[in-house]
Amino acid sequence: MSKKVITFGEIMLRLAPEGYYRFVQAENYGATYGGGEANVAVSLANYGLDAAFVTKLPKHEIGQAGVNSLRRFGVDTSYITRGGDRVGIYFLEKGASQRPSKVIYDRAGSSIAAATTADFDWDQIFEGAEWFHFTGITPALGDNVTEICLEACKKAKEKGITVSCDLNYRNKLWSKEKAGQVMGELCKYVDVCIANEEDASDVFGIKAANTDVTSGKVNHEGYKDVAKQLSKRFGFSKVAITLRGSISANDNNWAAMLYDGTDFYFSKSYLMHIVDRVGGGDSFGGGLIYACLNDFAPQQTIEFAVAASCLKHSIEGDFNQVSVDEVMKLAGGDGSGRVQR
Repeated sequence: MSKKVITFGEIMLRLAPEGYYRFVQAENYGATYGGGEANVAVSLANYGLDAAFVTKLPKHEIGQAGVNSLRRFGVDTSYITRGGDRVGIYFLEKGASQRPSKVIYDRAGSSIAAATTADFDWDQIFEGAEWFHFTGITPALGDNVTEICLEACKKAKEKGITVSCDLNYRNKLWSKEKAGQVMGELCKYVDVCIANEEDASDVFGIKAANTDVTSGKVNHEGYKDVAKQLSKRFGFSKVAITLRGSISANDNNWAAMLYDGTDFYFSKSYLMHIVDRVGGGDSFGGGLIYACLNDFAPQQTIEFAVAASCLKHSIEGDFNQVSVDEVMKLAGGDGSGRVQR
């Protein structure tokens, strides 16, 4: 029987101009769906796990389209509560060369942002589950959603379920002070923490020495210290930090580090030419969760997660549409991109 994973958050309608058109140029927008924890659920379903996504969506057709977008990949949508009036929207302008990508949110008053603890029965949702995943984006939607997250984390802990959290700080949703206060409380229940080079600094004021993310320089020793400090403060069993060296909007160096409380494991580094970077961190989280649930050795775990995420950067849309075999092949060293026939 495949392992059951629960993810909780907001799925949004993504509206993006075609290609590299700017918002002010665009006459057409492509409509797809995505969102941190939904992206993780799709990754895990593609890898053959029993992945369920929990949220609240309106009963109307736009809400149903969001549900259908998950169903087509085999994600369990039976715990999605229906009600409220709005599906959150985000607009994406894809960056190119030295022009960065831009995201504009139109998500205030969405169904999940207006949800209450009464909307979710965590005893039922967690039946048979081994893992629970959420991100720092979800509690940023409002104090009511923080309450739901807290209730879920406490229930997961009570049931012996492993809890993972991607810190995912979004300055358009809340302040660093508020994020630090809320995430500091939620992280008491987290076993596996995922962060990037800026999250630990923005949320908890923990900085890596001699690193400048805007210059693309990443210092390994500094991140060892960040992982140690995070682990010491919250008692995480694992800390994974993604290391993105931005050369331009199209080209990034991509690697990651895993700390298991004893040793540090660094993945190989990939030079990526980016097709779509939204969901890159979520695909890393999905790969990490899959590897952990399948008892991969620490080095193999971080290699699998980074390879999964590297492949996602080549795929349009939020969802990482790759198989375990494809990830294994890249993690094993075949990154040539040669035609397979």
